[in-house]
Parts: sequence; C-alpha cells; structure tokens
Amino acid sequence: MRIADLINPFKNIESPPPQTLGAFIRWCLSGAWPMLFVAAFFSATAGALEAGTAWILGLVVDLATSSGPAGFFTASNMWMIFGAVAFFMLLRPVLFGLSSVSNNYVVMPNITPLVLAKLNRWTLGQSVTFFDDDFAGRIAQKQMQTSNALTSVVSETISAIVFAMASLVGSLLLLGSIHPLVMLPFAAWLVVYFLLIRWYLPRVRKRSAARAGARAMVSGQVVDTITNIKTVKLFAHSEFEDQAARNSMVDLREKSLEFGKLSASFRFFLMTLAGVLPVLLLGATLWLWQVGSATAGDIVAAGAVSIRIAQMTGWVSFTLMGLYANVGEIENGMKTLTSRDRVEDASDATSLNVTDGQITFDKVSFAYGRDIGGVTDLTLTVKPGEKLGIVGASGAGKSTLVSLLLRLYDGEKGAIRIDGQDVSKVTQDSLRQQIGMVTQETAMFNRSARENILYGRPDASKGDLIAAAKKAEAHDFILSLQDAHGRTGYDAHLGERGVKLSGGQRQRIALARAILKDAPVLVLDEATSALDSEVEASIQTALHRVMQGKTVLAIAHRLSTLSEMDRIIVLDQGRVVESGTHDALLEQAGLYARFWHRQSGGFIQAEAAE
Repeated sequence: MRIADLINPFKNIESPPPQTLGAFIRWCLSGAWPMLFVAAFFSATAGALEAGTAWILGLVVDLATSSGPAGFFTASNMWMIFGAVAFFMLLRPVLFGLSSVSNNYVVMPNITPLVLAKLNRWTLGQSVTFFDDDFAGRIAQKQMQTSNALTSVVSETISAIVFAMASLVGSLLLLGSIHPLVMLPFAAWLVVYFLLIRWYLPRVRKRSAARAGARAMVSGQVVDTITNIKTVKLFAHSEFEDQAARNSMVDLREKSLEFGKLSASFRFFLMTLAGVLPVLLLGATLWLWQVGSATAGDIVAAGAVSIRIAQMTGWVSFTLMGLYANVGEIENGMKTLTSRDRVEDASDATSLNVTDGQITFDKVSFAYGRDIGGVTDLTLTVKPGEKLGIVGASGAGKSTLVSLLLRLYDGEKGAIRIDGQDVSKVTQDSLRQQIGMVTQETAMFNRSARENILYGRPDASKGDLIAAAKKAEAHDFILSLQDAHGRTGYDAHLGERGVKLSGGQRQRIALARAILKDAPVLVLDEATSALDSEVEASIQTALHRVMQGKTVLAIAHRLSTLSEMDRIIVLDQGRVVESGTHDALLEQAGLYARFWHRQSGGFIQAEAAE
C-alpha cells in the first residue's frame, strides 16, 4: 500500500454536515485527522530547527572566537564541527523532507477529494426544491470553492502556522538561554503582533466571504445564460444577458476592492512591525554583551533569530490573511451547502417490495408550503395492473401527485401506499427503483447514447439494450449519430442535456431507458408530446406492449393518447372531480368532455356548447 493511501478520501460519512464553522471543518476532515497530526508534528519539528540553526551558529562563533584561527580545527573541537555538519547536511534535510512528504504527498492530494466527495454526496441528497431555488453553476461552484479553500487552510496551517509557532517557541527558549532580559522585548513585540492580527483577520474573513459570494453569483449568472443560450439567441437578448453578467461582475469588483484595501493596510503595518524586531533583539543583546552578560555567539544567534522571524512575519502574515480569506469562503459555502431542505429516509426505513402494484392515496394534501396549490385531501386507489389516465388544467395538481408518489416531496397530510407499504417508511432508492418514468422534459446526460439508455438498468446486456431501443423506435436514428469527436452510433455523445437531438429523439431515448428499467409501476408524463403523429402511433404500440402487467399512471394533455386507458381521472384545484372510462366521462358532459371537445372539435364548438 502506498503511504498516500493512509487517507481514504472516499469513505462514506452518513452524518449530516454541521452548520457551525468549527464543527463543519471537523466533519469535512473526518478520516484524515491521524495523518494531519503526523504532518503537523513533522512541520513543528522542522520549525523548531530554525532556532536550533541560530543556536548552533552561535556556538560555532563562540568556539571560533575562543580558539582563534590556529586552534579552531583541532581534535578537541572536532565533535562540535562534525555535529554542526551533521545537523546541516543530515538532520535538517531529513526532517524537512519528512515534513514535505507528509504534507505534500500524503495530506494535500487527499483533502480536496475527501471534502468534495462528502459535499457532493450530501448535495445529491437535497430535495428538488434546493436545486430549483438556486443556480446549478452556483451550487457546483460552492462545492469546488469550499473543498479548495479547506485544502488551502489545511496546507497553510500545517506548512506555515504550525511551522511558525514552533519557530517562535524555539526562539523564545533560545533567547531565554542567552539572558532572560532578551525575552522581554521579544515578548512585547509578540503582543503587538498578535493584537494586530486579532484586529485584522476577522475583517479579512468577513470581506473574503462577501467576495466569495459575489464570485459564485457571477459564476451562477454566466452558467445560467450559457445553459439557456438558444433561448437567449432566439429572443435576441445577448445585450440583456451581458448586462446582467456585468452587474454581478461590478459587485464582485467592489467586494474585491474592499478586500484589497484591507489587505494592503495589513501588509504595510506588518512589514513596519517586522523591521522593529531586529533592532530590539540586537540592541538588547549588544547591551548585554557590553556589560559582559552575553558573548559574540549570542549576538550572532539573536541576530539570526531576529532576521529569520522578521522575514517569517511577512510570509506568515500573508499566509494568515489567505487562510482567513479561505475560512470566509468555507463559511460562505457552508451556509449554502448544509441546508436541511431534504427528504430523508426514516431511521428504520425498509426496502419497498412490490408484489401487485396497487397504489393508494389516502387523504393526501400538499401545497409546497403555501396556502393554495398542489393537492388537497386527495383520495385515490389505483388497482394492480390498472392503466390510469390523469387529466386536468395547468396547476390542477397532476405533477404534484406524481412527485408525491416518487417522494420528491413529503406530503403534508395523509399517506401514500404501494401494496400497503407507506412510501414514507421505505427507502427512497428502493421506491424509485420500482417506478419507471418518462417525462415531457426529457433528461439527457452529455454521455453516449448507450450510457443514457443504460441509466435505466446499468447491468443490462447489449441485447437488452438494443431491444429496448428498437421498442422505443430509437435504434435506427441512434445508428446514424456521430459526434464532434468522430464517435458514432451508440458511442456518440448527445451533448449537454441532449441538445444534439431533436425533441422526439430525446423522448425516444428516454422511452428506451424506461423500457430497459422494466419497473412494475410506470409513470408517463406527456411521454409522447414531442413526437409527430406517425412516430407517436408506432411509439403507442410499443408503449401498449410495455404497459402489459404494469400499474400505469399516464398524464397527458393530448387526450387521444388516453382514450384506451382503463380509467381516467380529472383533477381540478388539487382534487379528483371526475373518474371513469373515456366514454363514461364524455357522457357526464363535465370537465373532461369540455377538454375533449376543445381538442377534437375546436374552441368554437366548445364555446357554443358552453
């Protein structure tokens, strides 16, 4: 096993991410802590060597001063000479090497995938409302931003902060060994240094979080425009979208300027303070040397320490500023990604076992958290193997009914059962595995045609794949596909959201996917709405074969596609107001009859009948 594998970045963490910063960071880094402490130990050891270097230089100078030019390279001094050589050529390189390996090879390559995997897994479990209420690009940006920022925080903490703190402690001990009085100016300088940091860094963090939010908004705006680029061009709104992007960029620029102004003043005061330290330490040591309480070697050691710490001050302070800026970005990402807007499995959830396929809605109500809309006190039983058509005007509750069945939302009242099993008490994955669905807005991945169809059943054989494509009338056009990279047929990629296909082709791919899934419950939401009449007729024949032995819920505005359903229900304002066969509903002369006459006879006849 490679030592890099001492951290497993893909170990599943089932607990939810905390919503306070410290606990969130601990959650993100869980699984890596042992190696983080090892890396920190080696970094601290390397940092302490900085004071050791100055101490050895002082000893060598004192030895040279006391021995004189002629007596330095003598047998009595060889232990000191060899010890100094071993320190610089062996101990120091080995410890710095171990620090570098543990941080740069074991820790850093694993932190980004460790954090990103956890955040992505949590985000995938969010409800559809979470995604509906935000930009897709912004959510993706927040995941990358948070993981990259936390990686930087870990790296800088180990390689800079731990290193610097160990150097400071070692320097204090070294100065104390010279004379306790030398520690006083250094301690006073440290107090001023930490007070300056304490004042600036919270402000750096706050302005960094604001800058991160503005940056993510720019990304979300641009991705939203690019995602809908055809609509932008069709409505000739390039200028409008450009201005919208510029407005978000203006905000990003202002937030960046505020951050930059704070950063510049911070750097100025720190470098001024850094210049004071050598004056204090060398002045104190020279005074002690003058009164006979310090040696020439002590002056060299104090000077070396003061110059090294002065140099380190700018480096560490700049690192601290970047660290706090990254903490601000982590905090900003945490507020977005740790939302509890989720549909969770019950702690004792079991797998759904479909034996017959009976579906029962028992006094179900859901209004998306509003007073109106959705469904109200809906009671409905779909018998095993029944083909149920669902009709209603826009906003009548058709899609809500299906979304509740799939448990994309949790009902506010009542219960939904499949073969007597409450869908809120079974796992969501097992529920959705038993339901095949074809929607009006077909979802395609920018992957090959084969991968898009196999999404229905990834372990399906090639023969099953092609059979499903043929049943969906998709096989012939798939064979003619070719993408920009020369891939053809089932290997051709379909473009983002399937943009390289026509609406009818996308829907046939989706049908093939559902056919391959072969679930006992089938939901069709305007499944043939994008097809022309000739293709629709052949698809309907395939659908009738696929529907055999399944419980089917079919939503359609084109009522001719539902005329052969076992039963049709009409929804109005979230309630079932009519139920029966096609012929029976026409005889009732109610809403269904009105819809039918509008489609078959035109609006003039419908208005005359009214």
